[in-house]
Amino acid sequence: MARQTGLGRGLGALIPGKGGPEQGQSQMTSSAYRELPVSAIGVNPYQPRETFGEETLSALTASVREVGVLQPVLVRAKGPDVFELIAGERRWRAAKRAGLKTIPAIVRAVEDLESLEHALVENLHRQDLGPLEEAAAYQQLIDDFGMTQEAVAQRMGKSRSAVANALRLLQLPAGVQLMLVNRSITAGHARALLGLTSRQEQDRVAHLVVTDELSVRDVERLVREGLPLVLLKPNPTKVRASRPAAVLEVEQRLADRLQTKVAVQAGSKRGKVVIDFADLDDLSRIFDLIDRG
Repeated sequence: MARQTGLGRGLGALIPGKGGPEQGQSQMTSSAYRELPVSAIGVNPYQPRETFGEETLSALTASVREVGVLQPVLVRAKGPDVFELIAGERRWRAAKRAGLKTIPAIVRAVEDLESLEHALVENLHRQDLGPLEEAAAYQQLIDDFGMTQEAVAQRMGKSRSAVANALRLLQLPAGVQLMLVNRSITAGHARALLGLTSRQEQDRVAHLVVTDELSVRDVERLVREGLPLVLLKPNPTKVRASRPAAVLEVEQRLADRLQTKVAVQAGSKRGKVVIDFADLDDLSRIFDLIDRG
């Protein structure tokens, strides 16, 4: 179930020529955005970097599998439907591992790299990006253009700590990143989760944020004081008893059918169903059950 493209909204904001009439002008006109087959792209033989940390590459692969490629790779044409990487080899390798067929790419001449850097910074200033999209753009400036966190902060008019904290969001488990993209949790929740010591704890508490409607203050308190989660919310028995019997019945029947925890939240105008899963294999199992009707 690998995703074929990036996030779209944030991606379009950062690609010259894709963001409306204000963009795609002056120095950005030579850019060409395309969805290229991963197999049509080869590595640059003069790339000085030969090793990629297995742990970080595995984490990026998991993220790409969940939320797609957040920022395009940079390539140049070497022939008909043949391209060579200029920058973004980690993203390309992660896309291959994740099983993506295509990857967002910007086809440019090598000498235009500096103008692309300017365009990326310009659009970061202009666009309303999600927190994860913003972090990925900062990381692209660091990876593809050799900028330091201090340099990124200076170009963006932010403090170095603000840039560093944004980049830390990319360290969250892929499932938590997806919750942030889908706005199931807020950036405040995500930053608070970074205070937990393990990715398993981060993932578990992120799901509790959704199912138990924990506030950012709840999560911060949990991280700071290590309080049992039961102390963070009113008595769950009382909360459950106050809900309509029909909702409780549907919730229980879904939980029995899917063999996992299910939360049905019904409001006056709309509601939502939250289904817990342990990992991607468990998610696949749940999907098969739903798909079979």
